[in-house]
Amino acid sequence: MASKKTKSKEVSKAAARDGRTATAVRTRSRGRRRLPPITVMPTLFTLGNLIAGFAAVYYASKPIDYSGLLQWSSLTLAGALIFLGMFFDAVDGSVARLTRSSSEIGAQLDSLADMVTFGVAPAFMMLRLVSNYVGSEGTVHILGPMADNTFAKVLWGVAAAYVACTALRLARFNVETPTASVEDHMIFRGLPSPGAAGTVASLIVLHQHYLAAGVAGADEISLAFARWTAFGVPLITLLCACAMVSSIPYIHFVNRYVRGQRNFGYVAGIVIIIVVSAPWFQEVLAVAFTVFALSGPVRLLINHLRVRRMQKPASES
Repeated sequence: MASKKTKSKEVSKAAARDGRTATAVRTRSRGRRRLPPITVMPTLFTLGNLIAGFAAVYYASKPIDYSGLLQWSSLTLAGALIFLGMFFDAVDGSVARLTRSSSEIGAQLDSLADMVTFGVAPAFMMLRLVSNYVGSEGTVHILGPMADNTFAKVLWGVAAAYVACTALRLARFNVETPTASVEDHMIFRGLPSPGAAGTVASLIVLHQHYLAAGVAGADEISLAFARWTAFGVPLITLLCACAMVSSIPYIHFVNRYVRGQRNFGYVAGIVIIIVVSAPWFQEVLAVAFTVFALSGPVRLLINHLRVRRMQKPASES
């Protein structure tokens, strides 16, 4: 009789332990979110964006006189890879919406890829460009916080600020944008990171284009001009960094003017503009991104003046 009572107590204790263990497992499982399925096509395009950014950093680290694909310089190749990453970044969202496969993990992966392609790569390109014009001619200085040149330290600080502002811009975008629908991507608060990266990269590519033309065309462009134009890029980089973390509204150019159904004349006009501007590709690219970067402050200023003009007659009456 005693043995039966002992066995029943042991069984009840074991059941209690099993119950506590099951409860603990359920509690831990509630704390961890199950990883959702990963869609293949959008993820491949997003990873293509990430690899393009990594390759841009790789080619930008090569010597300035490097001659690679199509006889492009190292910085020209790096800029082309940033634009390739921009293409992948635009396509992955469209593919996700087309296949109805948008996911939270895809959005987070997209931000990580953008951080490399539109944050680290343009900042590193700027440092590599200016490093060829700091110090005496024929020497390349390492720009960084431990450099013996105050100007080099400032330039490194500008690049670091650009990277930090890109991270803040992407984090704010993830929090402020509720869904991946087109309706939530018509207006941006602050300069989008692809627009900032395109502005910096297009100006560096234009600088390399004019520099190559000057070297090959009987010194049409002097070294002094190349030096001072290169020193203007860090200032533009800093302005783009400030614009990214600002509250200035920017329109989504693709969603506003390209996406959706348009009439035949509209499409024909875009094709004509692209064909006519092809011989001046580097110039048109730099002008287009610079105009987009300036469009936010200009529109904000116009709206401010318009409001003041409307308030002035009301106050006089």
